[in-house]
Amino acid sequence: MIFFLWIRIYPVLSSFHISLLEWDIFSPNKPFVGLDNYQRMLSDKTLHKALINTFKYIIIVMPVGLSLSLLIALMLNAIQRGAGYFRTLYFIPYVTSAVAVSAVWKWMFMKSGGLINNILTALGLAAQPFINSTSQSLPVVASNIIWQALGFQIIIFLAGIKQIPRTFYEAAEIDGAGKWASFRHVTIPLLNPTIVYLTVMAGIQTLQVFTQIFAISAAGGPLNSTLSIVLYIYQKAFKSFDMGYASAMTVLLFVIIMTISLLQMKLVTKKVEY
Repeated sequence: MIFFLWIRIYPVLSSFHISLLEWDIFSPNKPFVGLDNYQRMLSDKTLHKALINTFKYIIIVMPVGLSLSLLIALMLNAIQRGAGYFRTLYFIPYVTSAVAVSAVWKWMFMKSGGLINNILTALGLAAQPFINSTSQSLPVVASNIIWQALGFQIIIFLAGIKQIPRTFYEAAEIDGAGKWASFRHVTIPLLNPTIVYLTVMAGIQTLQVFTQIFAISAAGGPLNSTLSIVLYIYQKAFKSFDMGYASAMTVLLFVIIMTISLLQMKLVTKKVEY
């Protein structure tokens, strides 16, 4: 309890306090400015861009990542031999260093000499700018986030699928339901607790994305096209040393995460009658 209060609760409360101060990390004076830092956020165009980008990450990462994970989990569940090998294979990226994976991703999507462009030119297609493009860089980073999170989501989905009693599928088959009808009316409803958990976790993790953007896109570039709110908080806190404003943005992020998590739980959760 002491560890939890000191390491988790105290920093959160401290952020609320610092957000009310004009806190320059090098200055001994920390004057109280009230809600000035929050008012400043209203006119900060870079923050607005970071928020828009963060929600773009959510729109791309969550549906694509969860759909792919469920599809692969269903295929793994159908495998009779070598299932453990394939589960391990898919899980390895999740436990691999995000910095190392991001470095490989950056090399793959380089404009000159990158693996993807080499394949495109070999097929007679035009090379793409990818991480040098303001329109293509964000999907490239999002693809890295999706790929690295697949392993965890697949294992959780697979565990949920294994918990569904076989008798439900047998009853559906007796009633004349095909595979799609069984998936829609048996698998999805009974996987609802798993879907809720993974949706909330994916939402929180995507809102807090930092490492992949920092490593792949030169800290939010080009022209802040990949900048996320967490990366912007880092820049303000540890590059500009504007701790008061960074803490105010941290409070904003806390409110956003809590609101989205509650909405996800409300919208996704459904009661299932057996």
